[in-house]
Amino acid sequence: MAKTNHGSQIVLKDPELIQISSKLESGERLSSEDGVKLFQTDDLNGLGQLANAQRELRHGANTYFVRNLHINYTNICSNGCRFCSFYSRRNGPQPYTLDYEAVKNRILAYRGERITEVHIVGGINKALPYGYYIGLLDTVKEALPGCHIKAFTAVELQHMAQISGLSLLDTLEDLKVHGLSSIPGGGIEVSSRRVHDTLFPNKLNSDQWKEVSRCVAKAGLTQYATMLYGHIETIQERVDHLLFLRELQDECHHIVTFTPLAFHPEDTLLSSLPHTSGIDDLKMIAVSRLMLDNISHIKTFWVMNTPEVSQTALWYGADDMDGTVLRYEITYSDDRPQDNEQGLSYYKMVRLVRQAHRIPVERDSFYMPLPLDEEIINDPS
Repeated sequence: MAKTNHGSQIVLKDPELIQISSKLESGERLSSEDGVKLFQTDDLNGLGQLANAQRELRHGANTYFVRNLHINYTNICSNGCRFCSFYSRRNGPQPYTLDYEAVKNRILAYRGERITEVHIVGGINKALPYGYYIGLLDTVKEALPGCHIKAFTAVELQHMAQISGLSLLDTLEDLKVHGLSSIPGGGIEVSSRRVHDTLFPNKLNSDQWKEVSRCVAKAGLTQYATMLYGHIETIQERVDHLLFLRELQDECHHIVTFTPLAFHPEDTLLSSLPHTSGIDDLKMIAVSRLMLDNISHIKTFWVMNTPEVSQTALWYGADDMDGTVLRYEITYSDDRPQDNEQGLSYYKMVRLVRQAHRIPVERDSFYMPLPLDEEIINDPS
């Protein structure tokens, strides 16, 4: 019988999980069939125990977070993805593009937060010249010297290469000179060609996304990976996506974190679909931890999963709570529609982790631990 790192036995009720547990104990890589069985099991507690054992094998009780700020520089986008509530359209959000002064002011508005990472993504606004993106990076570096800039999905990078007149690799090298430090996930959503052609046919398909990712690795940049789940994808397509990323990581070794992103249907062209359940969110985290044996970190994105489900996810395979976020415009909390101010204070983040009986570890963007600010923790005012 398998045991946790604390020495207690893992209790499994599902015979399929018992077989999978034996494979994990022997170091055997899980198959596509195993992934489907993990999603289909009714033994949620057993699934969580298996994922937690793998999580603790890698990270113990440590739970990572970063002090970060999101900047979405434009919501004008030519892709028209059916799952997106962010892009401007008739009877939808009003169009905007941030000029450099607005970007600077957003950063300075949080000057007391000691931000270490700025996360930048936006729509494909064909009116913007390549120089805009260079100026955007320069503005962020000037307003917040020393920060790590995680910016531009594969879709944005491909667009920039097309308008820059440079190769994709040369475009990446140019962006690095101006402060680009790592690449976020996104842009692929689910690797299934069926889902791509139905929901986001104007974006990169999985083969094209993989080519961009290979180029990111060649440029020496760390990349994050995601999957948008809970819309029209099947269980098999979820598993196929995980295997797609696992294969890419075997080849390139540059993905540091995987984040499952729960679909929020409100204000999208798929608004009739239900939200994901907490059970589905926990299963997605747990299966990701078990299938992605070559990606170090699994993140629970509390903005989409809720802080409460994310606390539980720390016992279902997740070792990262993302960050303070401060501002987020891609999706909104169910009870706070159109509220950009979705951040958690440093104190609240640490408290959430400790309430879950985990150890909070503030990190930089490469998972190097930073000392906790006990002064803030002990005086949350």
